[in-house]
Amino acid sequence: MMIVKTGSPLLVTGSAGFIGFHLCKRLLQEGCTVIGLDAMTDYYDVTLKQRRHQILSDMAGFTAVEARLETPGLLRDLMAQHRPRAVVHLAAQAGVRYSIEAPRSYLDSNLIGTFELLEAARAFPPEHLLMASTSSVFGANEKMPYAETDKADLQMSFYAATKKANEAMAHSYAHLYDLPTTMFRFFTVYGPWGRPDMALFKFTRAVLQDEAIDIYNNGNMMRDFTYVEDLVYAVRKLMDTAPLRGATPLFGDSLSPVAPFRVVNIGNSEPVKLMAFVAAIEAVLGREAKKNFMEMQPGDVPATWADASLLTQLIGPMPKTDIGTGVAQFVSWYRDYYAV
Repeated sequence: MMIVKTGSPLLVTGSAGFIGFHLCKRLLQEGCTVIGLDAMTDYYDVTLKQRRHQILSDMAGFTAVEARLETPGLLRDLMAQHRPRAVVHLAAQAGVRYSIEAPRSYLDSNLIGTFELLEAARAFPPEHLLMASTSSVFGANEKMPYAETDKADLQMSFYAATKKANEAMAHSYAHLYDLPTTMFRFFTVYGPWGRPDMALFKFTRAVLQDEAIDIYNNGNMMRDFTYVEDLVYAVRKLMDTAPLRGATPLFGDSLSPVAPFRVVNIGNSEPVKLMAFVAAIEAVLGREAKKNFMEMQPGDVPATWADASLLTQLIGPMPKTDIGTGVAQFVSWYRDYYAV
């Protein structure tokens, strides 16, 4: 089913965010009309968000809306005005550790904001609603790789709990209002224009400034690092792959038996040891990092690993940028952006 076509009106929340920026850019390059909503919160450097939005605003077909998701009626009005064919909901308060320090911001954005979006979609249904979840919902699960059909009931951070709640909320609306909905669980996304609170950004900055980097769990960590452009490729393909109520499930499908609703992992499916990731950064920068080995942080998990077989059945093979190439692309952007 072709939902996204040249000129198609689309709504992307979190458009000034890391993933939202890359997705909007791809959609605009395809000739789509994109309404980008972002609150420009100060969780990290607002200038970085403003620069992303400026790049998008310089492209034909982009309309920027700066407002908070949780503003009553805002999303309903946007949906009524633009009638988007597809909605991609990426806006959220992110970060596992910050959810321990400031949980209310997660309540406001992730729960109330998502409720406002679901109510807007109920009133003005798009052909496909796509919403971001996270690998963090798998929590204390020890079976790997993580499959969409595995139980995910033991979240270890409030951030993860809000995302699991979003999945449940979206399923109920999909069931009650026949709203085709895809939830994607992202696995450790990295790349150019990334978030300053994430490891690659922090490590690169610290090494260039000859400062020590914090290595949690004494380096005994693995992450399924997923390059941002690979992930955006998958999201774009999924936009045209809306779940259907009563369809025949695929092998290992998470398709709901009572709603047009599906959960899909988006990951590289090749977990990388944290110390190998650090070595890749050192190799690109040409210098060794000073390392501060620390205990595991509250709410964190030692490993993530995506079973992406369902994704492959839905869209075909996803590009898989190797970690050395992906890190090099980020460092090139970082040096250019900060002139270092």
